[in-house]
Amino acid sequence: MRRTRIIHTTSYRYAEPVSYGLHRLVVRPREGHDIHVEQLMLNVQPDAHVTWHRDLYGNSIAIAQITGTADHLLFHSDVTVNRRALTSHNSLLKAYPLRYPPAYSTLETPLITGYLTPVYPMEAASLRAWMTDIFSVKSGEDSVSIVHKVGTWIHQNLTYRRREDRGVQTPLETLELRSGSCRDMATLMLEAVRTINLASRFASGYLDSAASAAGRAATHAWVEVYFPEHGWFGFDPTLGEGTTHKHIVTGVSSHPRGVMPITGTYSGPPETFLGMEVSVKMEPLDELENL
Repeated sequence: MRRTRIIHTTSYRYAEPVSYGLHRLVVRPREGHDIHVEQLMLNVQPDAHVTWHRDLYGNSIAIAQITGTADHLLFHSDVTVNRRALTSHNSLLKAYPLRYPPAYSTLETPLITGYLTPVYPMEAASLRAWMTDIFSVKSGEDSVSIVHKVGTWIHQNLTYRRREDRGVQTPLETLELRSGSCRDMATLMLEAVRTINLASRFASGYLDSAASAAGRAATHAWVEVYFPEHGWFGFDPTLGEGTTHKHIVTGVSSHPRGVMPITGTYSGPPETFLGMEVSVKMEPLDELENL
C-alpha cells in the first residue's frame, strides 16, 4: 500500500478587492477498495465557512461560503491517501470476455441512459461518422480493445496543450485544432465512445507523475467506460494508456462540467480578474502493509 501526500493550491488574483459567491470544490479523492483518505486539511483565504455533501454521483463536494472582500482568493488542499495497486481484470476477462455491443441489464438501463446521452448533441452525427470512418467497429469485436483503440488514436494524433481557459473545447473543435488539454481530449473520447453506445463518464483528479513530484502539475482528466459484470474501465487519452494506481479520482460525472475542481463567482467587472495559478504536488510518504 502506498501512502501519499497531495498538495493542491489554486489562487485567483484581482485588480481590487471583490466579494465572492459560493464556490464548489471537487478536491477530495473518492474512497473505495483501492484508496483511503487518511486525512484532509482544506484552507480557504479569505475566511470561509465550508460544508461537505455527496452529489448524485457519490463525489464528496465542498461548498465554501466566503466572507468579506479581498483581491486574492486562495484554496489550499493538503490530503494524505493510502493507495493499493488496482486489481487486474485479466482473469475475469478470460472467463467473461466483453464482446461488442455490451448487453446492459434492465436494472442498469435507467442509469446507463445518462452515460450514453451526448454532451454535444449537435455534433453527435459528425462524430459518429468519424468513428465509423476511423475505427469500423464490428459486432462481436472485443469491447475493451475498441476503447483502447479510440484512446490510443487520440494520444497519437493530437497534441497536448495545457489550457487554463474556462470550460472545454467541443469534440469537433479538438479534432479540427488537433490539440487540446487533458480535459479536451477526455471530452472527445467520452463523446466518441458514446456514439457507439458504450456508456462512459468523465473523471477528474490527480496524476502521479514527474510533474506532480516536482510540484508543477495541475489537475488531470480521463475517461471511464462501463461494462456489465466488470464495472468501470479507465483510459487516459492524454497518456494513451489505461488508468492505474497513479490516477487518483476526485470526481466522476456524466458531464465534464460536473467535476470541475473549483467553480464559483465574484462580484465585479470582468476586467478586475487578473489571473489564476494552479499547482499540484505529490509526495511519497512510506509503504504500509496491505490490509
